[in-house]
Amino acid sequence: MSEHIHHHPPHHKPRDLDINGPDEPRHGHRGQGRERGGRGPRVFAPGDLKILLLALIAEQPCHGYDLIRQIESMFDGAYTPSPGVIYPTLTFLEEGELITGNADAGKKRYSITDTGRQSLVDQAVALDGVRTRIDVSKRSLRGHDRPAEIHEAVHNLRHALQMHNGRWNPAEITRVRQLLNDTAKAIVDGPHTPATQE
Repeated sequence: MSEHIHHHPPHHKPRDLDINGPDEPRHGHRGQGRERGGRGPRVFAPGDLKILLLALIAEQPCHGYDLIRQIESMFDGAYTPSPGVIYPTLTFLEEGELITGNADAGKKRYSITDTGRQSLVDQAVALDGVRTRIDVSKRSLRGHDRPAEIHEAVHNLRHALQMHNGRWNPAEITRVRQLLNDTAKAIVDGPHTPATQE
């Protein structure tokens, strides 16, 4: 799946970062990122990756490969952003004069600029939100280590609910809700031995 990259001239304001630039990975498609199992929830909201990369570079100058490894570590290895996402985002930040890239043994090493540091100050709340969403995504991605048989059963459930559209009435809503709630409770409670009757 090809990426549609929209480059913007350097005069764009840093605070436009949350709405402009290359798209972040959504479902682990080729060229965007890898999630175990090949599918999963959207990892980053629009603008998240740009703020995150800026924050990581602010901590210490990095090569693109270093940033990929750092983000992979944040997700405990459950998600790895692809170079096809990371490098266009770095180019966008560089064109916006938020970072500078200097050649180091044939590879670019990125450092934050004063403009980039001010952008991080302006977006401190947004950065906190990014870190919170990473924690949520990490927990969700762990769920995608479920066995294939469970994936299939969940898929069948979703399909059944979709096929039911248009046939809802009060009695049917009550019936299906009870079925789903009972199933959820049974999964959480786990296997148990029926009580013996006296």
